[in-house]
Amino acid sequence: MDAYKLMRELKAHSEQEINYLPKEMGLSLIESTAQDDSRISAKCRDAKVEDLWSLTSFFGYSTHTFVLAVNLLDRFLAMIRILPKHLACVSISCLHIAAKVIEEECNLCSSNELIRISQFKFTVSDLGRMEKIIAEKLNFQSKAITALTYLHLFHKIALLHTSERTEALNLDKLEVQLKACLCRIVFSKAKPSVLALSLLTQEIEATQSEDMLELAHHVQRHLKITDSELHYWHELVAKCMSDYSSPECSKPNNKKLVWIVSRRTAQNLHNKYSVPDLPTIPEGGWDESESEDSCEDISSGEESLSSSLGSDAEGHYFPLHFRCQKQKHYAS
Repeated sequence: MDAYKLMRELKAHSEQEINYLPKEMGLSLIESTAQDDSRISAKCRDAKVEDLWSLTSFFGYSTHTFVLAVNLLDRFLAMIRILPKHLACVSISCLHIAAKVIEEECNLCSSNELIRISQFKFTVSDLGRMEKIIAEKLNFQSKAITALTYLHLFHKIALLHTSERTEALNLDKLEVQLKACLCRIVFSKAKPSVLALSLLTQEIEATQSEDMLELAHHVQRHLKITDSELHYWHELVAKCMSDYSSPECSKPNNKKLVWIVSRRTAQNLHNKYSVPDLPTIPEGGWDESESEDSCEDISSGEESLSSSLGSDAEGHYFPLHFRCQKQKHYAS
């Protein structure tokens, strides 16, 4: 695709992107809500988006799936007032909808598995009903023009130039930066084109490439983005990236899943996987028949444990024939 067609595509997206923006009044209401209120707060929303990022990474879903899920979530929250207790079901439903739109069918996680891994307390029926409600409220617009759409177009435009210029645009890095921004509700107010260009110019400034900066300015003029608007979001992006790169920041994609189990389950797991007491091996000589009998006695009832753990440790975790050979060696 040549540069002219790409620029036309950029322009077409910029004319349609407003149709996929969350209602700003609804987002402002969420931002003004106190943490202990009966409504969704900004902190509550941001925490759920971080959970979506973790789940996206766990299931191996693409950045497109995560970005679309956040877009669906924000559009729904800005339109419908829900209770905090329902936010988990809403967010997981948005992720499931986005995955069904973006991912290959063979890569899709089942509803049961999604609920089990996320460890939220709702059923598959609840998930199905919520997905239907979200789809109806959003007029079945399950696709969207997002900042990621623009980042990929910017990258294609850069590919038409020299390799030196394309090296300045690390698409994977830009995607991670975009995901970090989307974990803050304030960036849901930005036009996708402006947010993407803000990320792009920040990356170009870091490389100090005059040619790439000129390219970014050309895109800005083509999309009719004002300097003041770009500067405003550029500053917010820079602040977000500074916070994200700090050691204190807990990266959602690096979070480990924490399994929450009942006391009874924990006790059962402990009993099931605890190592039984090992019998004492006498130091005196054994004859071969006694040695083989001993091996059979020691291993009785433990074959499944040995095969499942596959450890190289002493005692019960050796395969049966290897233990017998070892004990014969000691006896000789």
